[in-house]
Amino acid sequence: MTGRNSLEPFGIRLEAAVALHGPVCVGIDPHPQLLEAWDLPVTVQGLRLFAEVAVEAFGGAVALVKPQSAFFERFGAAGVEVLEDVLAGLREMETLSLLDVKRGDIGSTMLAYAQAYLDESSSLRADAITVSPFLGFGSLAPAFDIARRNGRGVFVLAMTSNPEGATVQHATWDGDTVSGAIIEAVSDANCLTPAGGYGDVGMVVGATVGKDIAELGVTERLAQTRAPLLAPGLGAQGATVEDIAGGFGPASHLVLPATSRAVLAAGPDPVALRSALREVQHEAATLRPGSYGGE
Repeated sequence: MTGRNSLEPFGIRLEAAVALHGPVCVGIDPHPQLLEAWDLPVTVQGLRLFAEVAVEAFGGAVALVKPQSAFFERFGAAGVEVLEDVLAGLREMETLSLLDVKRGDIGSTMLAYAQAYLDESSSLRADAITVSPFLGFGSLAPAFDIARRNGRGVFVLAMTSNPEGATVQHATWDGDTVSGAIIEAVSDANCLTPAGGYGDVGMVVGATVGKDIAELGVTERLAQTRAPLLAPGLGAQGATVEDIAGGFGPASHLVLPATSRAVLAAGPDPVALRSALREVQHEAATLRPGSYGGE
């Protein structure tokens, strides 16, 4: 159990969860193809069955679960209701949730997004969310403020693995790359969180961008941020634990390798899903030696 004090800083809760389960983050991504592979209809009913099995399989078994909001939203209000139930189910099983929404806006609109996903009174509240900084890092201030008040976390897009991302993220501005400036801003933000372990502000850095990390010369900077580094791409997108260790170097201990399809392909049997998850956890344990002893 990770201890569900909503006022305890997110970084502390995440550190405890990783110590218990290892650093893996597993996604709940109900792609239409996955619903069909599970012999489920591509309907709200199929979505609900998929989500219930995933929560049963992953709850209490992994440090962090990342539902992808878009695959729920596509079904409208009924799909969002399923997402609310997923988040509530993970809370009941004392499992940290990272809602992948990638929100980014300005002023009162960003405040409303933050209230929707990070405020204790919201039925859509998660332990952390993903956000986009490309309207300016300062535009995310409402999310940081509400997250800190509620013991929650924020993961900022920094170096994504999609080919188009480099056109913005690798561009230079004021003597630094955009990614480099984001890394520095996250490092500064984590100076406000309790010392030791993870900070409350993380980053999204693709598991397959090791070459970019080296070319931009940000390896040491990443290691100094204290930011949990969500690294999507383990498994189905081709990245291995060895790729992560080599690409992230001294920042490897901060990495949360994220996998989704590679584990979800083992469904719909929850026992098989949990077995597939354990295999990934054992592989990833080398990134944080001693952090995961299995079941």
